[in-house]
Amino acid sequence: MFNFFKRKPAGLEIPSVLPFQTDIHSHILAGIDDGSPDIPTSLQLVKGIYDLGIRKTIATPHVIADMYRNTPAIINAALASLQEATKAAGMNIEIGAAAEYMLDDYFLKLLSEEPPLLTIHKNVILTEQSYASPSGNLNEIAFEIMKKGYRPIMAHPERYFYYHDNYAQFGHLKDMGFLLQVNVLSLTGQYGKQVTKAAKYLFDNDLADLVGTDMHHTRHLGILQNPESLALIHKYMEKRVYNDLNDF
Repeated sequence: MFNFFKRKPAGLEIPSVLPFQTDIHSHILAGIDDGSPDIPTSLQLVKGIYDLGIRKTIATPHVIADMYRNTPAIINAALASLQEATKAAGMNIEIGAAAEYMLDDYFLKLLSEEPPLLTIHKNVILTEQSYASPSGNLNEIAFEIMKKGYRPIMAHPERYFYYHDNYAQFGHLKDMGFLLQVNVLSLTGQYGKQVTKAAKYLFDNDLADLVGTDMHHTRHLGILQNPESLALIHKYMEKRVYNDLNDF
């Protein structure tokens, strides 16, 4: 059992670790997307989240047609390198890998071909949309995903500005079959006030199914380590347990 609080000299209690032990969304694999550029940085990030109470982390590098055409072979090679490095460094943390799939035409091509998509857990995959505009034919894409036997997570719906004027769209995503994963960094103001407001709405209305750090670099890690950030995250996650993958 982790000690979730440490005592300040003035007698105030502040959180010392995150209120979940499995991180299902991060960019800690070295050199294959816009996350960690190298193994030393990856080790720094892994050590940081371990100290924050994370005992299992699933790296989810981007798969985007015009930017990061990461394949299972590329991702698994980067995973093996990080696992070897963490073992050599004496870090006792479970590291796995899946992918964060952009819902574009390239994704539909991957969905229809072999090898199978990389999953977070069992048949669960992590997906995202462009920040500029929603994916076209999202209903049809969701149907094709589920027809193939996958269960989709929509990553960080609070960050899509085109939903900020119509929060009913969050419920529509769930109606289409998407699980909703909120970035805990969104609660800290990292992405702006409107994103923070949307993230709080998702928690307040019990629409968030999962959480993730979506950590890309040491600046993100520093925000997560901040006591004020940890207090906010605890406040909005206190209603129930998140990221118990046995639920899915």
